[in-house]
Amino acid sequence: MKVFITGATGFIGSHLAESLHTKGYQLRCLIRKTSSLEYLKHLPVEYVYGELFDDGALQTAVADVEYVYHLAGITKAKTKEEYFRGNYLATKNLLQAVLKFNPTLKRFVHISSQAAVGPSLNGKAVDEQTPFHPITTYGISKMEAEKECLQLLDKLPITITRPPAVYGPRDKDVFEFFNTMNKGLQPMIGFGKKYVSLVHVKSLVDGIILAGEHPSGVGQTYFISSERFYHWKEIGELTARIMQKKVLRLKIPEASVYIIGFFAEIFSKFSSKPALLNLEKVKDIIQDAWTCEISKAKKEIGYRETIGLEEGIRGTVEWYMKNGWLK
Repeated sequence: MKVFITGATGFIGSHLAESLHTKGYQLRCLIRKTSSLEYLKHLPVEYVYGELFDDGALQTAVADVEYVYHLAGITKAKTKEEYFRGNYLATKNLLQAVLKFNPTLKRFVHISSQAAVGPSLNGKAVDEQTPFHPITTYGISKMEAEKECLQLLDKLPITITRPPAVYGPRDKDVFEFFNTMNKGLQPMIGFGKKYVSLVHVKSLVDGIILAGEHPSGVGQTYFISSERFYHWKEIGELTARIMQKKVLRLKIPEASVYIIGFFAEIFSKFSSKPALLNLEKVKDIIQDAWTCEISKAKKEIGYRETIGLEEGIRGTVEWYMKNGWLK
């Protein structure tokens, strides 16, 4: 079976491509001429050069495939327009290309984010029935992409998956946590416990494929995450033990984080790249909980977390060490 993947050169996308190849799928990936093929070069991939606003490339990409896995998106941007172009409009354009050039597709799997829904409400984990309440521009743009998918459920067999925070080999975002821990520090935002759902990329990819292949997944949305919730002190203690590091926990008042984010956002205006921390990112990290329920995925498609936290952190740290990211 042929599968078309967007975002295959990225962190999650490259792991998805490997897993689909292992399962016997023929891979077709949309990439830019400037994209790094470091994590795909060992795979038999048919490359389509272009981007999600190139109708000619999209026609070639979707024409005769049976599955589409849409991961491409923007997680960091300097303007609202960039978020909406990269997440909402790109998704809309891809859906229209599928409708036009491959309307008998077996499945369109859209990889969204918990950010599209928002953080936990009143200490309760979100689930598929929780109303949308995104708190950042990124989250709003991912919500709009989901809504575009929902509008086409009567025309295409669409499945939406929502990961929370994702970690694992090749990741550059949660890597900053490991890098800081390696230096003997764990910044703790605020003075209370902050809880998260945290999933290893292999567990996530297994869940995404399961959702895409399972007959019950048509027209459904699933959170794909960890079996339980964690607080950052617990994650830090486990990571420190695995790294064999003595770590100083540094509690930072939320007001101070806002100040840091404010100045980082100002300075980023003079840079070609978006800031790692800005006021919108601050909104994310000061929340008391980013947790999600996976009961629906467990019941309807038989999802189970395949890599637990200790095994996942150990393997991730080993990969960072082996590849020179941590020294």
